[in-house]
Amino acid sequence: MAVVSRCATCSRHTFIPHEFDRRTTVAAASSFCYSPKKAPQRIVAGSTRGSRVIVAASPPTEDALVATEPLTKQDLVDYLASGCKPRDKWRIGTEHEKFGFEFGSLRPMKYEQIAELLNSISERFDWDKIMEGDKIIGLKQGKQSISLEPGGQFELSGAPLETLHQTCAEVNSHLYQVKAVAEEMGIGFLGIGFQPKWGIKDIPIMPKGRYEIMRNYMPKVGSLGLDMMFRTCTVQVNLDFSSEVDMIRKFRAGLALQPIATALFANSPFKEGKPNGFVSMRSHIWTDTDKDRTGMLPFVFDDSFGFEQYVDYALDVPMYFVYRKHRYIDCTGKTFRDFLAGRLPCIPGEFPTLNDWENHLTTIFPEVRLKRYLEMRGADGGPWRRLCALPALWVGLLYDDVSLQSILDLTADWTTEERQMLRNKVPITGLKTPFRDGLLKHVAEDVLKLAKDGLERRGFKESGFLNEVAEVVRTDWNKCSAI
Repeated sequence: MAVVSRCATCSRHTFIPHEFDRRTTVAAASSFCYSPKKAPQRIVAGSTRGSRVIVAASPPTEDALVATEPLTKQDLVDYLASGCKPRDKWRIGTEHEKFGFEFGSLRPMKYEQIAELLNSISERFDWDKIMEGDKIIGLKQGKQSISLEPGGQFELSGAPLETLHQTCAEVNSHLYQVKAVAEEMGIGFLGIGFQPKWGIKDIPIMPKGRYEIMRNYMPKVGSLGLDMMFRTCTVQVNLDFSSEVDMIRKFRAGLALQPIATALFANSPFKEGKPNGFVSMRSHIWTDTDKDRTGMLPFVFDDSFGFEQYVDYALDVPMYFVYRKHRYIDCTGKTFRDFLAGRLPCIPGEFPTLNDWENHLTTIFPEVRLKRYLEMRGADGGPWRRLCALPALWVGLLYDDVSLQSILDLTADWTTEERQMLRNKVPITGLKTPFRDGLLKHVAEDVLKLAKDGLERRGFKESGFLNEVAEVVRTDWNKCSAI
C-alpha cells in the first residue's frame, strides 16, 4: 500500500513506500524529514492488490497517489532524503540481466517463449505474476522480482539483504529455478554485456508501454540508444546511505571508481559474430545514448552538491512518460520541472505525484544513480560468479568507513577531465588504460585490496567473493559464459 504523509512539523509531503518497492525493508519504511518532531499524519492511501496475480506495469507503481495540494521542489528533496537509514538497516540489493536463447538456432527467445517461461516459474516456484493488460511481463516473490528489459533480457531484481552470502544464495536460487524450467523448453541463458550474435532487427520487442515510448524517442537523441535497449545486459548493486553527507561521499567514490568497475567486469567484446574493438561495448554504448540523462555527473563533486542539487538536475532531464489509468502517456521532450508547474501538454493542468517522481528517476541513467539509495551502474553482465563479485566489490569499498575514506583520499585530486578520460577510454582498453604514471590496472590492484580489507572488517567472511575479479586483475583476462 502506498501512502503520502505530511510532516506535522514542516508541512512537507513525505513518502512511505508501497509493497512493491524493491529496495525498502519494513524496518526502514518510516518516513524521514530533516527535523522530525512528531509522527507524520497519513492523508491518502492507495488500494491493496490481490495475493496471486498482481496487475501492474513496470515500474510497478500502479496505485495512484493523490495529494491534497501540488508538490513542491522541497517535497522531491525530502523524497530522496527519506532514504537515509542507520547503518544497522543498510542492505545490499543486486540486479542482473541475461540473454535467453534457443539451444538449436541460438536465436533470442521470442516473447511467447518468455511468457511460457514466466508462467512456468510462477506455477512451479510460487511467484506472483505481474501483468500489463493481458500480457505477463514479470514475477514477484516477497521483495524480489523478475522483469523484462526491452529486448527480452531477463532480469532479477533482488531483495534487500544483509550479507553477500545471502545475496549470492539468492542469485543461485534464481538461476536454478530459471534453468530448471528453461532447459525443458530448449532455452539457455548467456551472461555477457552485449548481444554477441544478432542484430537489432533479430531482437523481439517486449509488450511494455514504456518501451514503445523509449524506442520512438531514442533515435532522436543519440545513435546507440536502441542498442542500449535491445542488446545490452548489466549487473548492478544498490546500496544505502545514513545521511546526506554519507550519500555525497559514496556518490563521489562510486563515480570516481566506476571506470575501474567497468574495466574489471568488461565482458562485451563481440557484435554480430565478430570482435567489435571494445572490451566493453555496453559501456561505450552509453556514451551516445542520450547525453541529457547519462554520464559522469561532474556536479556531484561541487562543494554545493547534495539532495537538492540532484533534484535540480533530475527536474531538467526530459521526461519519457506519465502513467495514468494503467496506460503510459508519451510526454517526451518536456521536463519534470514543467510537470511540477502543471505545464505538461500530454496531461494539461495535472500536477505530479510522488509516484510520478519515482518513475521519472528510473528514466535517468548516469554511471551512478541516486534514488533513495545509490545504484552502481558501470558493470557488464557476466557469469554467475561475477554476479556475486560485483556487490562484493562495492560493499567492501562503500560500507566500510576506513576503505571509503581511503578511496576518497586516493581520488581526491583526480580532475574532472581525468575522470571523463577514464570513462571514454576504459571501454576500449580496459585495465590497460594509461593513467598518470602507470596503468589503470595498478590503481585497480589498490582498489581491490581496499575492498578486500573492507569486507574482512565486516566480519562475515565475505572476501572470497572477490576471487573472481582478483583473477581478472592478475591475468587481465575477462570471460563470458553460459549461465
